[in-house]
Amino acid sequence: APYLREIVFVIQSQSNSFHVSRAERQRADLLQQTQSLTQTPPPILLLHSLTDNEGDWSILPVLPYLSLLFGKNSSWLVFLEEETNVKVTKLLQALRKFDRRKEWFLGKPLHDEESTIIHHYAFAENPSIFKYPDFSAAWALSIPLLDRLASKVRDEPLKSDFTIDLKHEVALYIWENGQGPRLTAVPELCTEPEHSPTAQHCATTLSSPAPLCGEPVKKEDIFVAVKTCKKFHTERVPVVKKTWEREAFLLEYYSDHTDPSIPTIDLGVPNTERGHCGKTFAILERYVSDAVPKTRWLLVVDDDTLISLPRLQMLLSCYDPSEPVCLGERYGYGLGQGGYSYITGGGGMVFSRAAVVRLLASDCKCYRDDAPDDMVLGMCLNALGLPVTHSSLFHQARPEDYSRDFLAHQVPISFHKHWNIDPVAVFNRWLKDKSRSTSPRGLNKSTKEEL
Repeated sequence: APYLREIVFVIQSQSNSFHVSRAERQRADLLQQTQSLTQTPPPILLLHSLTDNEGDWSILPVLPYLSLLFGKNSSWLVFLEEETNVKVTKLLQALRKFDRRKEWFLGKPLHDEESTIIHHYAFAENPSIFKYPDFSAAWALSIPLLDRLASKVRDEPLKSDFTIDLKHEVALYIWENGQGPRLTAVPELCTEPEHSPTAQHCATTLSSPAPLCGEPVKKEDIFVAVKTCKKFHTERVPVVKKTWEREAFLLEYYSDHTDPSIPTIDLGVPNTERGHCGKTFAILERYVSDAVPKTRWLLVVDDDTLISLPRLQMLLSCYDPSEPVCLGERYGYGLGQGGYSYITGGGGMVFSRAAVVRLLASDCKCYRDDAPDDMVLGMCLNALGLPVTHSSLFHQARPEDYSRDFLAHQVPISFHKHWNIDPVAVFNRWLKDKSRSTSPRGLNKSTKEEL
């Protein structure tokens, strides 16, 4: 029988204070369960605090370190997300079915229904063939696999490339064009809610989400900046007006052309085909100036971002605006060699006032007006040592670009792009809360629980 000490738990934690406290709670719960099993408690690590490398969240860079520490006397490395709830005895029983001396990559499989941009159109012929793990259900590596991957990371530098959808990229790295193991499905790894009657066999579930962290943030506390340009005034802006604009209290459209019918504001930055760095920095400057009312939060979106502001108000109740918070869907660039993380722009970038003030006080700026704004901001935050906080509820792509089973257990906050879809229909299906009453309390229960 595998002893508890043969398992190493790694919580995929983040350095923002709200997330640290969630991860600490999870660690305490695991320790409490293992104490009753009267064995030496297993190591329970918080990923964000293992090394000084900011890119550790992308997992691969930290494997050599984990192999060095635990390669000798452990059998399994089990990764958990903050919301993963574990029944330790059931997990031990599930792992017991696998020979720990062999290479195993275990998890709850997801697959793509169609080939998707967020996976660089991998397996375009037959997208459902490749399985990758739903991190929320927990996933595991046997130590022989960990050791081999660790030496591969040590010997061949990781590609200095984009990290977009980590679970898919980790699975690709392990699969190694068919040289390495495929993901093995473990039915005991689940994403059912913790107290669901269907979760009886599950070793992992999604913990019953805590109630809101307090009252939802007031609309008056969020300033919304929409980036647009002349050619999209008739094409994209009407969609924003038809869907989510009415939920905003303070909202401005920023364009290269003044159109009083929208109305848009020309920030004096010419429109660029590529990045919008100049425009975004002008928005940051305007946000802290006297030109607009003073608010605690800034949301910057594209004119083809679809977003639920009421859900954002609930999520933001968990964060402290006096801390420098930069929140959204986190991507990485060149994390194998240092590199940096950034909030990808299309899903929506949320900044606390404190973060904007820190950014503008530094001498960080655009190297060109058409540099990619989200990446330049990421470089600036990295240079300032400010964290980028990830939420999987923001989405840089369309609902069809994500695995159905992955979206099934979340109440999303945003999607992006109007490409080949009816954006109003997508908004109504995915982001509109049916039971809205006039008070913010009228949000339906499932939404509340998800956050």
